[in-house]
Amino acid sequence: MPFEPINPSQFPAPIAPYSAGTKAGSTVYVSGTLALGEGGIVLHPGDAGAQTRHVLETIRITLEAAGASMADVAFNHIFLVDWADYPAMNAVYAEYFPGAKPARYCIQCGLVKPGLLVEIATVAHLA
Repeated sequence: MPFEPINPSQFPAPIAPYSAGTKAGSTVYVSGTLALGEGGIVLHPGDAGAQTRHVLETIRITLEAAGASMADVAFNHIFLVDWADYPAMNAVYAEYFPGAKPARYCIQCGLVKPGLLVEIATVAHLA
């Protein structure tokens, strides 16, 4: 099945060869999303809540560019550098998913750049 790359114009150039998202049929895949600005600068260093908000806003914009919304999210893959950031991430996460909650997993791991605390990848299904 062919897919359509989704790369909203307001995003900085990716730091690696990938698309912000892809749409294949009625499924939208959003790449692992980080709190990065222009030139790969880390945004909101030391603030997992602010990084989570930036990540989820970026995911929201990517989904909307593909014709989806946060309500269409079926699964999130969450990566944290430190479990101490779990409560801050969850507090912001709950704002973006106030109703039925998508399935998810959360693991602790290293991320691509020092200072990054949260990464989220998403799968959404269009109705």
